Amino acid sequence: MKQEPLKNLITDLISDLRDPGLLWQLAAVALAILLGWTLSSLLRARVAAREPVGNIARFGVESFSRVVGPLAIVTLLFIAEIVLARWQKVHLLKVAVPIFTSLAVIRFTFYVLRRVFARHGQIGAAMQTFEKIFQLLVWLGVALYITGAWQDIFVYLDNTVLPLGKHKVSVADILQALVSVVVLLMLALWAGAALEERLMGVQGMHSSLRVVMARFGRALLIVVAVLGSLSMVGIDLTVLSVFGGALGVGLGLGLQKIASNYVSGFVILLDRSLTIGDMITVDKYSGRVLQINTRYTVLQGLDGVESIVPNEMLVSGAVQNSTLTNKSVSLSTKVSVSYDTDLDMALRLLEEAAQSVERVDRDKAPNATLVNFGADGLDLQVSWWIGDPENGRGGVISDVNRAIWKSFQEHGISVPFPQREMRIVNPERLTEQP
Repeated sequence: MKQEPLKNLITDLISDLRDPGLLWQLAAVALAILLGWTLSSLLRARVAAREPVGNIARFGVESFSRVVGPLAIVTLLFIAEIVLARWQKVHLLKVAVPIFTSLAVIRFTFYVLRRVFARHGQIGAAMQTFEKIFQLLVWLGVALYITGAWQDIFVYLDNTVLPLGKHKVSVADILQALVSVVVLLMLALWAGAALEERLMGVQGMHSSLRVVMARFGRALLIVVAVLGSLSMVGIDLTVLSVFGGALGVGLGLGLQKIASNYVSGFVILLDRSLTIGDMITVDKYSGRVLQINTRYTVLQGLDGVESIVPNEMLVSGAVQNSTLTNKSVSLSTKVSVSYDTDLDMALRLLEEAAQSVERVDRDKAPNATLVNFGADGLDLQVSWWIGDPENGRGGVISDVNRAIWKSFQEHGISVPFPQREMRIVNPERLTEQP
């Protein structure tokens, strides 16, 4: 059935302003807007009344609640058009449906973009600019569609043919291919983001396995979206074999390092040698693992500086992991006491001082030992264990040293400072005149 040109609908709509049946259409539009706005408001109120949840989840639900209203309005207008068309003309509804459909498309597109690229609620200037441009294009398309110029433009683009090798493709087909690729790719990224959030919330699964499944699922969705969009527009997928050969040559010539880093990233996640939160040291970099990406790993040092380490270094080189199987780390400090000190009491005070610090492990008692008979006094050492190396080591060593000093002061134990005896050979030469 051929669709009636919309320019005739506009003319009929102007002529139907004196038709009493127009009131039913106005009532249907008003009722649809009221019900859609009410549904959206109820959803937002329900989200606001719930217990506090994560920022990402709340941001997603609040964004989707903005989409529900236009979708409900379009659905109600479409139902009203079908029902009222049995008894009267529905030119007003036929004009209102594309207008509110465009509003629903804009809201849904904004929702998908922000779920993919602004998952933490932070919207960049580039995204805001793109949203304004997209909104302008959609409203321009609606205006062309309502005025009837859309069909003429489409016929012109369909008749404009561009030569591509041995084949000729119309501009309309190229634009349809681009739109299908972009739409399916955005939906794949949206589904990948939702899958990642869902997997990250599974507590019974290892964190590395969750990251692997999320990354693999997102990559699979993107590949399926691209291949599906290409097949939808009639592109033969066998031409991708040429691209695959070119990619293989590129990997062999100059991209082997990049490919190695990507493969190393999946190896790290699969063998679980590193997990987020581990304290590691690789080469000259050390810190806590913040992110394990497919190409690099982010380490945050105790000074707050973040280092981006290629995954190949973590696979091919030696990595010192302080929290792989056991988070307990042994620390120690040394102190000297004079030779007339009660050695047994000094060792006991060292152990008690270390035990008094809050971060020192209570299950593993500190151990004080006599290390050496020094030139200035007895060299003692006390060792202890901590279970939170991610909070740093300098602070707990300082606390133990302060506790030792305070205890030695209370019990009259002196810490000797270096003393040297100077002897002058042939002092008479100092008094001789030159």
